[in-house]
Amino acid sequence: MGTFNHYVVVKFKDGVAVEELIEGLEKMVSGIDHVKSFEWGKDVESHEMLRQGFTHVFLMTFNGKEEFKAFQAHPNHVEFSGIFSPAIEKIVVLDFPSNLVKAPA
Repeated sequence: MGTFNHYVVVKFKDGVAVEELIEGLEKMVSGIDHVKSFEWGKDVESHEMLRQGFTHVFLMTFNGKEEFKAFQAHPNHVEFSGIFSPAIEKIVVLDFPSNLVKAPA
């Protein structure tokens, strides 16, 4: 069984306390066993033309689509979405099964 990924790219609204949101996201994810792994980053290299205003990316990995569905319905995720969503100006979300070509060393 392959992994299933939840990939989110965002541009936060001006004035949002991004660090606090990320701390809350890390806490939420850490408390949900369905999440196999979680990583995030802030763009530091792209030109604005390429970035199109997006600044942060979040990647969650699950042991399959069913685990992802369970995560989506988890009360902690539902509650945090009510805090996270209003802070977002633009968002791109991609949910997909992995096609691993080269495993990490």
